[in-house]
Amino acid sequence: MNLTSPRVIKDIQQKFGFTFKKGLGQNFLTSQDILDDIVDALGDESAVLEIGPGFGTLTAALAERMDKVVSIEIDERLLDVLDYTLEEFNNIKIINGDALKLDLHALIREEFGDRKISVAANLPYYITTPVITTLLENKLPLNSIVVMVQKEVAERLTALPGSKDYGAITVMCRYFSEPSIVTKVPSSLFLPPPKVDSAVLKLRLRETPAVDVRDEKMFFRVVKAAFSQRRKTLLNCMCANFPFTKDDMASILSKNGIEPSRRGETLSLEEFALIADSMNKMKDFAKEQSPPV
Repeated sequence: MNLTSPRVIKDIQQKFGFTFKKGLGQNFLTSQDILDDIVDALGDESAVLEIGPGFGTLTAALAERMDKVVSIEIDERLLDVLDYTLEEFNNIKIINGDALKLDLHALIREEFGDRKISVAANLPYYITTPVITTLLENKLPLNSIVVMVQKEVAERLTALPGSKDYGAITVMCRYFSEPSIVTKVPSSLFLPPPKVDSAVLKLRLRETPAVDVRDEKMFFRVVKAAFSQRRKTLLNCMCANFPFTKDDMASILSKNGIEPSRRGETLSLEEFALIADSMNKMKDFAKEQSPPV
């Protein structure tokens, strides 16, 4: 069964009386070349967790090259469809659930044991950021994440400091992974075609974060604050989000060789780490100087 054929997709729709739900972002890929690019990007991986199999187009391509594929599908209507389209495979397990609500640590441990795996997905645009954030922040045992996302999102996640696309989500991705764009995908290669083009994004997970920080929560608080008001200077953004005086904050920045007049989008991960660590040190010093209660 050629699941990338628009005719086959429409025949399956008719057979099961299936209608696309716009709210679930259901756009099915019709290009075998792009499927090959996604599977190739996973390298020599033998086990994969898929999010959002749809009609099973990517699922089948993965199952042809992997030992085991576990797919999470939120739409109950697709379970019978997937039984039909994937009936020739015995190395696929479909789980009906919401990837954002499932205990992914427990699921991976139950299905794959102690080994590291990868994640593959053709993500609905509306859950792209939440899913990627969940996969990274939960520190799952992953080698890589290969996902289809909106082209603009892929450009944002791979942006470099100083570019207009560089933001807090970029910093988070670079902190936990090495992001790259595998290939760009025009909207014409989907059924129904979305209004925007897409891209295949690969996040290769790092063994350790890109920078060493004393307090990871503080690091991400600093990053979030720096991008809270993009038109304002770094000094003003920091003072608006932390209980430091302007003089103290300016001192922290200057001691780390960072001009207070700069903006968040110009900072490297190393500079964010320096600010976060210095703020922690100042907090610790203030506590030591406080009189006992």
